[in-house]
Amino acid sequence: MGNNTLKDLSLNIGRRSFLKISSLGAGLGLTSAYANSDSLRPANEEEIKNPYPGSKIVKTICSICSAGCGIKAEVHNGVWVRQDVAQDHPISEGSHCCKGIDQIDLVKSKQRIKYPMKKVNGKWERLSWETAISEISEKMLKLREENGPDVAMFLGSAKFNLQQAFYFRKFAAFWGTNNIDHVARI
Repeated sequence: MGNNTLKDLSLNIGRRSFLKISSLGAGLGLTSAYANSDSLRPANEEEIKNPYPGSKIVKTICSICSAGCGIKAEVHNGVWVRQDVAQDHPISEGSHCCKGIDQIDLVKSKQRIKYPMKKVNGKWERLSWETAISEISEKMLKLREENGPDVAMFLGSAKFNLQQAFYFRKFAAFWGTNNIDHVARI
């Protein structure tokens, strides 16, 4: 009867629950250990007021879509370091969409690609613009030849002005398809 009593008292914890509880405990332990060390100090008043001395605030417009929401970009030594919403902007009235909030990542992200890349034997290699355009156009023409013009879908940009939208639509028509849409619907 003693063994049955122990079984009745045992907790039924699944693997996921155990991992969640363990990670929570480890996180709390590390946080409290770090907070009690001398590696943290309170920021002084000047650091709170301006962590980038000599930086300037530049009012600009979000370029994700055509709404034109306002951004206050903080620029330090020619580098965009932080951003905030423009409270006084007549369009966005102090708010951003989720894409606009991350607008700075288009500039600051370490994953940002700045030139054409191609994966060769499992590794990324840099290409010239001429080579990239040539290879892509050859593949597109081959796809159209093998499968017809409806093999491609053309997605327009929210930043197109009237003339750009016209030429983009004309390009799709010359390609031979009506498969054209606006990227904001996706």
